Order: sequence, then C-alpha cells, then structure tokens
Amino acid sequence: MPDMAGFLRSCRERMEPRGGGRRRTPGLRREEVAEAAGMSVDYYSRLEQGRGPRPSVSVLHGIARALELSSDERAHLFRLAGEAVPEEPASGSEVRPGIRLLLDRLGDDLAVVISDVGDVLAFSARAELVFGDLTGRNLLRAFFLGDEDWVPAEDREDVARAHVADLRATLARRPSAQPLVDELMASPLFARLWAEHGVKVRRSARKRLRHPVVGLLEFDCEVLGAPEHDQRLVIHTAPEGSVTAQSLALLVSRSEVAGRLPEPWTPVPVSQSSA
Repeated sequence: MPDMAGFLRSCRERMEPRGGGRRRTPGLRREEVAEAAGMSVDYYSRLEQGRGPRPSVSVLHGIARALELSSDERAHLFRLAGEAVPEEPASGSEVRPGIRLLLDRLGDDLAVVISDVGDVLAFSARAELVFGDLTGRNLLRAFFLGDEDWVPAEDREDVARAHVADLRATLARRPSAQPLVDELMASPLFARLWAEHGVKVRRSARKRLRHPVVGLLEFDCEVLGAPEHDQRLVIHTAPEGSVTAQSLALLVSRSEVAGRLPEPWTPVPVSQSSA
C-alpha cells in the first residue's frame, strides 16, 4: 500500500518531538509513533515502507491517535487501508455565521454549484457578475493549468494547498478522479503540493477575489453538502455595509443600466461538464 506508506511518513515527519530539542531529521522517530500507537517498531516500519500486512481497524485507530490526525486525515487513512470510515460524532447545533447570513439575505449572495472534482454545474446571477460565464468550467483545471486569475498572487499558495488537500480527500472515496490528478501533475505547483500528502475537505473559508472593474472582493464562504456527496453548493457572503457589498451593488447597478443582468440561476448542461 504505497499511498498509505507515503501518507504515514508525511504525517510523522511534520510532528514536533515532545520536549523540544534539535534533530537531524524532521518529526518523530518511528519507534516513538509505534510506542504511542501500541504496536511493535518493526510492524509500523513495514507499514511506512509499503510492505506490511493490511492493518486492522484497531491498529488504524492507534496510528491515528499517535499521529494526532484530524478527522479528515483519519478518514483518509481508513480509506487508504480499505476500511470503512468510522462514523464521526454529530457536530454542534449552533448554526455557523455564514449560514445565518445566507438565510437572511440569500438573494444578495454569490452561489456556485460544483462537483467534488471542480466541475461547475450551476451558478447564480451574482456569481456571473463576478466570475463571468462559468459554463463548462472546471475550477481546478482553470486554477492550475488555465487562465484563472481571480485569486490575488499573495493568496495563491494557500488557495492551491486547499484545492490539493480537498482533491486528495475526493480521490480516496472516488478513484475515478485519478485521471484529473494525473492531468494536474503538469502544474509544478500542484505536483509539489500533492507530494505533501495534505488531506482536508473544504467546509468554510475566507476568500479574496480580484475583479477587473471593482478590484479586491472579500467573502466568507460556506460549502454545503456532506463530504460523501458528489455535488456542493458554495455560498459567498459579504457583510452588509462592507466594501465588498458596496462593490457588488455597483456591479448590479451597472448591469441593470446596461440591461445585461443575468438570469437568477444558470444551470450547466451535463454534456458541457468535464466530469
């Protein structure tokens, strides 16, 4: 299981040794992880070398605990090992601020429906005012291989890392995404970040976008849809009275005057999607 071996090495090497002190190599030693996970050093070493037997569920739990994996990383480890992902405890009942804002003023927000591999499936009128016509676009291809220039240069590394970590989580549950991963390897940025083995499903974020007319826009983003679903609704909200809200109002006003305000929703025909 070479993918699991690489993932385990990456997670171990990023951990800070307890007690501090400088070491020749980064992260924890294999014996430290093995001890914390309750297994022999030889067994854990064979897992990292890709030549160990398929680990049991209890072993996977021990490794996840020893490496202090996040819920997304733990789910990824179980999928790499061919085991069912353990059920996560229910999240808190408190509604996120972005969702509350969405309920109050959905008509004023940007919304894009995408597949878990970045294909745009539908988009709102406000989204078209900011991004232009998204019909037939794949956001991952546009970012890494195309002419996408919405993201400010200083944010590009962080946004790229989020894209890559989310796609790795998608690949673990949907192997059919492998051709897209292979294609994106043509991007040196993608290839470098893919080698980091980061895994994290996107759920919410602060996003900055660059618009050719009104300049910098800042949004709070919420991604609606369980990680197992193959479609996601991404909502971009701007606090009322903010510079971004004023800029969006200006774009709407200019479009209304010109008689070019898009339809409320634009669905993308399946045949035009690159899924």
